[in-house]
Amino acid sequence: MVEKKWVYLFGEIEKAEKYVGGDWEKVRGLLGGKGANLAEMARIKLPVPPGFTVTTEACNSYSAEGKFPEGMWSQMLDALKVVEKDANKKFGDVNNPLLVSCRSGAKFSMPGMMDTVLNIGLNDASALGMVKLTNNERFVYDSYRRLIQMFGTVVLNLPDEAFEEVLDGFKKDKGYKADTDMTAEDLKVLIDRYKVVVKKHYGKDFPQEPLEQLKLATEAVFKSWNGKRAVDYRRATNIPDDLGTAVSIVTMVFGNMGWDSGTGVAFTRNPSTGERLLYGDYLLNAQGEDVVAGIRNTEKIATLGDPLPEANKQFLEVVKILELHYHDMQDLEFTVEHGRLWMLQ
Repeated sequence: MVEKKWVYLFGEIEKAEKYVGGDWEKVRGLLGGKGANLAEMARIKLPVPPGFTVTTEACNSYSAEGKFPEGMWSQMLDALKVVEKDANKKFGDVNNPLLVSCRSGAKFSMPGMMDTVLNIGLNDASALGMVKLTNNERFVYDSYRRLIQMFGTVVLNLPDEAFEEVLDGFKKDKGYKADTDMTAEDLKVLIDRYKVVVKKHYGKDFPQEPLEQLKLATEAVFKSWNGKRAVDYRRATNIPDDLGTAVSIVTMVFGNMGWDSGTGVAFTRNPSTGERLLYGDYLLNAQGEDVVAGIRNTEKIATLGDPLPEANKQFLEVVKILELHYHDMQDLEFTVEHGRLWMLQ
């Protein structure tokens, strides 16, 4: 008997199409909007970080059985090996670690679903390895503290305020205005305090094993499909309960590696007037959630060419390709790592 396929690499969109009979709406139903569009961008050779998607069918099986379906986890591990090869890094390795994000993505975008968790795979040991690799201690410990906070609130359901109080108190003591004022040493102190928060509210230590982090995050996405907010939203908008959500595991690219890096969101046109002008915001030296969190003042997307001329040139090219490909205005998310553009949505 052929084992059911629960996991599709971004490069396997043809297999997904074949499975559902070639209908794009059904591909979106299987891989979720996010996963399907990442795979489609990979197919038309746009710069997408290596990754894979766990199907909505796997979510539905989990919801029914209360556990991962037979074969799903081993398929995820196999897909991870391919991603490691493509990224030339190894998940859980202390010297050259692959870090990934875990993103939920149903067929229709909806509130109440699990937020993205970034930097999965970081732990005490791999943080040291990454410092040697990048020669950028501040960036590594900034990424690690973000992981502990995001994982704590999103995966372990800890109160956001527990982390925010620690952060705000620390900045106040030091007289800092912005998160970017914190040094590598500051961030190490903050990480230790964050670990105490996890232990206090979760009853266990923050998980150091990268595969455990990945497993728990994937499970949290599945569980969020039946969370109260998600269910209430489906009731209000007549979205069926049996669609499920997909999980996309994407190689991390870093917008917080310095001032030649950044992250942003944009519409390919003005969404209120339809005028053919890019509409959106970006931040230098930041990770994705910083743009929408409102903790720093963003810059208008029209000025991206000033600090990052090459990436901006490439971005304008991508905008053109995507509008022609989809015959519609597009809503985009991107990261620039050391001047190199990556499309995330």
